[in-house]
This record gives sequence, C-alpha cells and structure tokens, in this order.
Amino acid sequence: MLKEKLQQVREEAAEELRRAETSEDIEALRILFLGKKGRITSLLSEMGKLPPEERPVIGQAANEVRNFVEAMIKEKKSEIGRRELELRLKKEKLDITLPGKPVMIGRQHPLHLVLDEIEDAFISMGFTIENGPEVEFDKYNFEKLNIPADHPARDTQDTFYFTPDILLRTQTSSVQVRVMEKQAPPIRILSPGRVFRIDEIDATHSPVFHQIEGLVIDEGITMSHLKGALETMAKKLFGENVKTRIRPDYFPFTEPSAEICVSCFRCGGEGCRFCKGEGWIEIGGAGMVNPKVLEGCGIDSVKYSGFAFGMGLERLVMLRYKIDDIRMFFENDIRFLNNF
Repeated sequence: MLKEKLQQVREEAAEELRRAETSEDIEALRILFLGKKGRITSLLSEMGKLPPEERPVIGQAANEVRNFVEAMIKEKKSEIGRRELELRLKKEKLDITLPGKPVMIGRQHPLHLVLDEIEDAFISMGFTIENGPEVEFDKYNFEKLNIPADHPARDTQDTFYFTPDILLRTQTSSVQVRVMEKQAPPIRILSPGRVFRIDEIDATHSPVFHQIEGLVIDEGITMSHLKGALETMAKKLFGENVKTRIRPDYFPFTEPSAEICVSCFRCGGEGCRFCKGEGWIEIGGAGMVNPKVLEGCGIDSVKYSGFAFGMGLERLVMLRYKIDDIRMFFENDIRFLNNF
C-alpha cells in the first residue's frame, strides 16, 4: 500500500513539474514534495508501522522517488533559468550605437587662466615660482619689509591677527623676504598667492584676494630692468600695442617707488570713461628694493641692488575680460564660468 502511494507521488510530481513555468513554481513544488512537511517526508514517517522485513524495500523505493524528484527539479530549474535569462537579456538589451549623454568638461577659472599667462611671461625671462605660508609671522609680513609696528603704512592694511606675532598675510612680499634669507643672489622670483585684509565686500573690494609679486636681486639692477620686465608682461596680457608707464609713488620697502600703469586698451590712450579720461590704468606698485630690506635679509646693499613689484590678480583679470564686479570670481556661478 505504501509503495503504491510512493509511485503515485512520483507521477504527481512529474506531472506538476512538467507544467511549471517559473522559478517560483519550482520552489513551491520542491517544498510540496521534498520539504520537512512534504509529501515524501510524510510517507516516510509511516514506515514505522510496517513489518521489519518490508522496511528496506519501502526505504529503497522512497529513495528512488526522492532522487527522481530531485533530479527532475534540478533539470527543470536549469531549463527555466535559461529561459528567464534569455527573456531578461532581451528586455534589458542596450543599443550601444546610441549616443551617450553629453558630459560637461571642466574649465579653468579666469583667475587661473590669467595667472598662467603671467607666470609664462616671467618664466620666459628666467623667473622661478615661489610660494609661502598664508599664516605668517609679523616679522616677515611687516618688520623685514621696513614696516615696523609704529609705521603709518600699517594703517592702510587692516590685518587679521591670531596673536600679536602671527597673522594672515596681507601681501605675498613675505615670500620675497623668506627667499632673500635663504638664497644668495642672483634672485629672480615670482610669488603669486592669496592674501587677506579686513575689508567690506563690494564690487571692487574683498577680504580675500590674490597678489602677484616679483623680485629680482643681482649686481647692476636698475629701474630700466624693472620697466622692461613689466612691458614684457603687459604685452603678453593685453597685446603688443599696450604701453607701460611708471610714475613716482611711495612704498616703505622700495626706494625709489613707482606706480605701474598700462595704456587704456579701450581707447588706446586717448582718454575715455573706462580710464576716467586719463588714457592710463593703474595695475600695481613697484620700485627698487630698499637697502634696509636687503641688509635686513643679510644681502650686501652696496654690491647688490634689485627691483620688486606687486599687482592684484583680480584687477588684472577684471581689466582683461571687462568684468565690473570682483564678487563674481568667488560665487561659483556656472553661467559666469562658462564664458571662459
């Protein structure tokens, strides 16, 4: 009787598995026939009622049925798996010939564009690029540049102090001092970088901006060398027709000192609203390095002389691209940056 039941279960399992269409159907049938409470397991629990001599025969028959169902489940599962994979591949098929979504390519910031041009101009004249710390000692930012604590020039530079001796640098001239201390002449360097001054934010002022300062120390350096270097830079930046002019000014670390101007590239020097009718536009300050600064850095001011200059990078970029608001450089507006 039990043997007939096992045969009936075998036939039912074979019929149900032939009709199965999905992986879920196969799993449900596995549980129905082979699970802990499945049909075959239930029949095997009745073997205890059989006479001892019949148990081996029924046990062998039960194992054959179990093996048959397991083999059929495995075969059917593999068949359905292949079919489902084919359907999924057809459904998820990609046309690799279709164009992809365009990827926006990054652009250089206008400050970097102009800075690269300026650096190229001075590197072509034998300058090297030097950098220094933004958190600086007072002695490098002021004292060694001939600006002691009681000097009136400090009134024009509102400084961010951490302690009386440590501050955020107000100028990259501090880099020049560090180079003069550790390197014997000849020296020919350019020191660009961020500087910080307490200032109200408006269209032309920012508490954070960039300076480009240059320094040359050697025997026989004169103002004519300064003017020649500035002319080379100006032509690189504003075109071959631009002219440069230097006129007297005052800075504590240079003597004599000069104001650097370029001819107005809108009116060609004739005078317009852009240059306020003067025909010239100021771009920075310069002069011959004060002998006190040389001596303070251990350089013989009798044997050596030199020139130094400083320019605001943002001002140069605003002039170059006719930008009228410095805040646009720091707002990360993609519409503005895409113009460069």
